[in-house]
Amino acid sequence: MFRGRFEHVIDSKGRVSVPARFREVLQRHYGSEELVLTLYDSCVVAFPLEEWRQWEERMKDLPLLRRETKKFFRYFFSGAIDSRVDDHGRLLIPASLRLQAHLQKEVLIVGMMRGFEIWDKGLWEEEMARCRETFDEISETVAEWMGF
Repeated sequence: MFRGRFEHVIDSKGRVSVPARFREVLQRHYGSEELVLTLYDSCVVAFPLEEWRQWEERMKDLPLLRRETKKFFRYFFSGAIDSRVDDHGRLLIPASLRLQAHLQKEVLIVGMMRGFEIWDKGLWEEEMARCRETFDEISETVAEWMGF
């Protein structure tokens, strides 16, 4: 599982170092450093290829004639690109994704269990401020989902 958060810098070519802990998870649990990148929630999300395929499998039967499904697919799936961690442990984030997620220099790489997110540092700080405001309420909802 991917957990923790790490501050990194994107280089002039759009590459960012993937934390060593995350590379270990990719190798140990997935046997590959192949990822699928897309946009979600103001950041770039990265899923191991195996996890992405599970998403696709679960989503393939959604009704394509529903407006919500079309909009979700247009946003989430249409922007997805295949990528791979290079021999130096870096991930190239295409310019189109960097632009839409406002990734410029300082970023946070955030573990999200089955994948990870890449946030602009300023946007991450704003998101954390919003999360702190509602954390108690959110915690209760999650506890209910889990049967606590």
